[in-house]
Amino acid sequence: MMYDTPPGWYRDPSAPHLERWWDGAAWTEHRRAPRIPGPAPQSVGEASPRAKAVALTAAGVVLVAAIVTGAVVLGDDGNGGGTEANTAASATATTRATPSPSTSTPEPSADDPAVVVDELNGITLPLLDGWVRPENVTIDNVMMTTDGTYDCPGDGGFCRHGLVISRTVTENDEKSPEALAEADIPDAADEAYDRDALGRRPYGGIESHRLVASGPVAVAGRAGYFVRWRVTTAEGPGGYVQSLAFQSSVGTESPVIVRYVFDAGEDGPPPADMDRITKGIRAIGDEAGGGVGSSVGPSS
Repeated sequence: MMYDTPPGWYRDPSAPHLERWWDGAAWTEHRRAPRIPGPAPQSVGEASPRAKAVALTAAGVVLVAAIVTGAVVLGDDGNGGGTEANTAASATATTRATPSPSTSTPEPSADDPAVVVDELNGITLPLLDGWVRPENVTIDNVMMTTDGTYDCPGDGGFCRHGLVISRTVTENDEKSPEALAEADIPDAADEAYDRDALGRRPYGGIESHRLVASGPVAVAGRAGYFVRWRVTTAEGPGGYVQSLAFQSSVGTESPVIVRYVFDAGEDGPPPADMDRITKGIRAIGDEAGGGVGSSVGPSS
C-alpha cells in the first residue's frame, strides 16, 4: 500500500482539537495543540469523487462570499452596517477556502543551510562547518554526520568520524534528564563502537571507557543533563560518546535523547563541537532560546 501524504503534523481524526504526527505511513502517539487549522491526512483511496465535491463546494462558498461582499459594499447606507457585514463575509470566505496543514507554519526549513530540523521532537540543531545532512546512512534517527566516510578499522564496512542522533524516549516513564542520560550512555557507546546492527565489530569492540564530563545543561529553554564517555576500542583511535537528555516542548512532551558519536584522534571532530551543538539547539520557532535552566552550562 502506498501513501501520498508526507510526514507532518495534521489534525488528529480521533481528537480534532489536537494535532497528531503522521510519519508517512501511520499515526504515531505524538500530539500537540494546533497552530494553524489543517486537514487530517487522507488514507489511500479517500481522495477521488468526494474530495472533488468538497473542492467544488469550497469554491462555491468563495464565489457566494464574494457576491455578498460586493452587494453589501454597494448597499452601504453610511451607517456602518455595510463595513461590519463585509468583514464577516470575508472572514467566512477565508475560513472555508484556505484550510492548510499545520506544516505550513513559517518555521526553520529543512533547506536552511544553517540548521537541521527535527520536527517530531520540535527542535532545530545547528549545522556546523564540516557537518552535513545524512545521506546513505542505515542508522535510525541520524540528524547530521561529518562529511565523507572511511574504511572501518575492524570488521570492515564504512565508518564516519562523527554522528549526531536524535530520538524520542517512549519505552519507559522516567522523566529525570539525569537518570535518562545515565541509563542511555552505555547503550549509546555499545551501538557506536562495540557492535553494529548486523553484529559486526567495525572497531574490534570496546575495551574500556572512562567518564569525561557530566552535569546539568540548558537545552532549548529546558533543563537537561549530559554524560560524556571516552571509549577505547581494540582497533582505531576509539572515540567520545555523549548522551544528552531533556524534555521536548511539543506534543506529549516526551523526553528527547540526543546522542553524539565522535571519533578520537586528529581525524575526528573536536569534542567542543558537542557543546557548540548543544548550545545551538532551539525549539522550532524560537530564535533566542533561553528559558528554564538557561543559565546552566555544561561542566568540563
